[in-house]
Amino acid sequence: MARALEQAQLAALRGEVPVGAVVVKDGELLAEAHNLTVTNSDPTAHAEAVAIRKAAALQGDWRLEETTLYCTLEPCAHCCGAIVLARVPRVVYGAKDPKAGMAESLGNLLQDSRLNHRAEVVGGVSAERSAALLKTFFRAKR
Repeated sequence: MARALEQAQLAALRGEVPVGAVVVKDGELLAEAHNLTVTNSDPTAHAEAVAIRKAAALQGDWRLEETTLYCTLEPCAHCCGAIVLARVPRVVYGAKDPKAGMAESLGNLLQDSRLNHRAEVVGGVSAERSAALLKTFFRAKR
């Protein structure tokens, strides 16, 4: 989770919403990313989606089986969709997102029995640090 928090801090320094994500397999870092929606003028460039794309490209396979995605904020519907499609078996996140979180807060796409893949979800890891980064960022914007 420390690497995801570092990525979130990088995002904030670049004027992006401070969300970071990393993909780990067998204890090794496959990919790390932070939000790039502003930088790339791309509404799909969320940290989780960017990290998933990088990890899949590195592996040469879109299936990210036997990986864990760590992210500083509860994934939204878009990111949960990418997680399900990439077959990521485990997601660990920091702060809850009461406005857009779809791993627990508003719903749980990652464990919906109607989908062909489900992921284990662990929330609240480094939640205070993750939430503090977001609060500080948005307080400075206002």
